[in-house]
Amino acid sequence: MVNKATIIFLTLCFFSFWAEAQNPKRWENTFFGITYTFSPTSPVTIDDNIEMSGQLTSTIVDYTVDSAGILSISRDVIFPQVHPKLKSTDAAWKIYRSYFRSVFSDDDILPKLYLGETQLILDTVQSIHIDGYLKFTYKLINGLSVTRSIFPSTDKAAYVEQFTLTNSSNGPINIKATKNSTSVSTLTIDNHRHSINSASDIREEIVIKAGESYEYFVSVHLDNLSVTGKEEWSKRQQFINAMKYAAVLQTPNKDINQLYEFSKIRGSESIFQSRLGLVHSPGGGRYYVGFWANDQAEYISPLFPFLGYDVGNQSAINCYNAFLNEINEEYENIRYSYEVEGIAPVPTLDRGDAAMIAYGASQFVLAYGNKAEAERLWPLIEWCLEYNKRMLNSEGVVKSESDEMEGRIETGGANLSTSSLYYGALIQAQYVATSLGKEKLAADYVNDALALRQNIESFFGREIEGKETYRYYEGHENLRHWICMPLVVGINERKEGTIDALFNSLWGENGVYVERNHPKASISKIFWDRGTLYALRGTFLSGATEQSLSKLIKYSEQRLLKDRVPYPVEAYPEGSMAHLSAESGLYCRILTEGLFGIQGTGFRSFKIKPQLPKDWNEMQLLNVSGFGGRFSIFVTREGDKTRVKVVDENTVLYDNLHPNVGMDFIEITRS
Repeated sequence: MVNKATIIFLTLCFFSFWAEAQNPKRWENTFFGITYTFSPTSPVTIDDNIEMSGQLTSTIVDYTVDSAGILSISRDVIFPQVHPKLKSTDAAWKIYRSYFRSVFSDDDILPKLYLGETQLILDTVQSIHIDGYLKFTYKLINGLSVTRSIFPSTDKAAYVEQFTLTNSSNGPINIKATKNSTSVSTLTIDNHRHSINSASDIREEIVIKAGESYEYFVSVHLDNLSVTGKEEWSKRQQFINAMKYAAVLQTPNKDINQLYEFSKIRGSESIFQSRLGLVHSPGGGRYYVGFWANDQAEYISPLFPFLGYDVGNQSAINCYNAFLNEINEEYENIRYSYEVEGIAPVPTLDRGDAAMIAYGASQFVLAYGNKAEAERLWPLIEWCLEYNKRMLNSEGVVKSESDEMEGRIETGGANLSTSSLYYGALIQAQYVATSLGKEKLAADYVNDALALRQNIESFFGREIEGKETYRYYEGHENLRHWICMPLVVGINERKEGTIDALFNSLWGENGVYVERNHPKASISKIFWDRGTLYALRGTFLSGATEQSLSKLIKYSEQRLLKDRVPYPVEAYPEGSMAHLSAESGLYCRILTEGLFGIQGTGFRSFKIKPQLPKDWNEMQLLNVSGFGGRFSIFVTREGDKTRVKVVDENTVLYDNLHPNVGMDFIEITRS
């Protein structure tokens, strides 16, 4: 007789296999990127898009492969710095997001190729490859193999496609080509006329000898810009390689390693030239040459020092500079964004942005390790902390009108996220203040943090849906994704109940839902990747290594190999899971700050708390910049102990054995 436990086990197995069948892996992690291979015997269709960016352009490429292997492509090419003049019939939101852009099909821009009198139709693909660019390999046609790579220019207003034709036959192949071109024009807000044009360097008569190849490029560019395809391809490769060799993650899980590598690329490429200098922007087809207190000041900017990425560091400084110019003696709430290079109307909603800015800026200046820059940005950090202190309610937690959800879902008069970020900012700011010789202020921040921690517990700490965790605001009775925020900033009083709530009550196929039991069914279906990414950082940091790793593996596989690849996304259904750039930064920070526990304590000092999962024998984080130098962390299992070794260039900064479980923070200081 089959007992009840066996029936339950078999039922769970069935639903697990059924769920996997409904959402199968479409891609293979090939170490050097991911690859989709078409098989006519077991066709798996593809319908996806990918965003790629450079300093003067961004593109979203939609690509579809049907059950016969037929590929179709369209590309939305965006020039963010060119702002078309608005028409009276335009939607109101365009005043914030007016960019010169156009969608092009293959028929619009590609040359036509002929073998004799027969047109060469590029349609059936053998494979698709992604590794910082999008590459298609077509089915062999009359002895001719064709590959096609798509990428943006790194620093020009241009989108580029590279075609390589290789003769796999025994004799020469003669090809005739007819060039194609298109042009779209617009009048801008400053009464200048600009156009988007396409061009190709293909020759009209091509002879390819047996075993040889011919390469040509197609570009979509602004105005009469001259584009050299080989040069643009070389610059894109240099950027990709720079990302691959910065803060290198090595673990036994190749999917985590690969998504981390991709996230460095996506997180770092979305930086644009603007009237405010180089600025990081979210992207996603909507958010360019502008920045936000959350996406840029809080999420992505603190990562750039770890990558040693000068362009990223400068974008962070420009972001904080802009907010620095907004502080005021009256302590009126700071604006939360600069859209369309700062020329859009100033937003006035208080989303807890001063807490976001203080938290991100204090982390950035510590990791950046430049005392002069820290002193210059210190007034911004100090002002934001004082603003939050003035916003404390009678229960000692921070009031704000909203949070980063901006009214999409109710947040009450004081929410957990804002108070948690303020707490985290106080902890980080006391290290900055100490490093700047402001010991009295540092002590005040520590006292403020201790009081706030108690107030967070008494005001927000509750049993919600049977879990000992946090309510999100007064009167709120459902679990919310941002209950992870105390864990992120080191508040662990309710970690068991909070982890249980995140991983068991809120977790779904795409990670943590915003709120599963909201009275509105539509809201109960919403997920934002940032909630999942923050949750995983916090749960790792709190010591829940095995649970966190299990969820991280599932999430990484979902984003890397299934039906929406290859980066973390913003949200669903809003934005249709757009590849917003800062979310990729948050993925990286799961590993740097969660799994390895890196936290700044000074301009030349930091602490780490690596947590080696029980099934791993080693993990490494190599070539990490920050805190006045460059270092690597080696974590190795040695019997019932874990060896942690930190090397700065050729100098060993730390080398010691620790318990496998329950490791404390390790202080690292450079001389």
